[in-house]
Amino acid sequence: MTQTSSGIQVIDRATALLDILASQPHASLKLVAAESGLHPSTAFRILNALASHGMVSRDAQGHYQLGTRLLGWADRVRSRLDLRSEARPEMEWLRDQVGETVNLTVREGDEVIYLERVTARHAVRVEQVIGSHAPLHVTAVGKLMLGELGEAAIRDYAARTGLPRYTAKTVTELPALQREIRQAVADGYAYDDEEAEPGVGCIGVLVRDSSGAVVAGLSISAPIERWQQDWVTLVGEAGRRISRRLGYDPGPV
Repeated sequence: MTQTSSGIQVIDRATALLDILASQPHASLKLVAAESGLHPSTAFRILNALASHGMVSRDAQGHYQLGTRLLGWADRVRSRLDLRSEARPEMEWLRDQVGETVNLTVREGDEVIYLERVTARHAVRVEQVIGSHAPLHVTAVGKLMLGELGEAAIRDYAARTGLPRYTAKTVTELPALQREIRQAVADGYAYDDEEAEPGVGCIGVLVRDSSGAVVAGLSISAPIERWQQDWVTLVGEAGRRISRRLGYDPGPV
């Protein structure tokens, strides 16, 4: 079995064992050790460590199999793939309406991660790299995600991160951030007015799944001189369309 090396031996070995269990659903220690080329005692220690984290389990015969924790991770990956495929047509529609870059982001801890984008057709445009990230308090959708969690969570976020400054316009004081988030939640949309990057403005809304839970944020990014207030209606409509595709009924506008 060919394995890609990360340079961290224990990670490479654990990955090799998980790959074996993926192809051999109920494998004995002897088989796993033989397939991986590891000494049985080494394979045993790694499998036990994986089992302690729910990534591996043992059946009644003592054979190893993939653990249920991996199911949760797989569901998260699958949901993101579904999210991207459902969001893409509406993102393209929004891009065609405004002529600017449209982003789909998800929350990871104290940051948003750029999951998908549709780029503007302008020669000068804003491009967020898929997989890049930004703190919640400097992005439009990040502010809405914080607002969804309530006042205590906003205070905890500020204490934990210190609200670092990225530009001259970054909001770095908790009372000012709270006021801005309260207004954004009331309006149903939020702005990033050159708070993450000089010369760049964004407007964003939230995307919800069939349960009503927030699963993503949708935003328009543009050079600040091209930013237009009437995009509020369009990004809101695109956000509702994606939410409907995911099974959420946002009700009347």
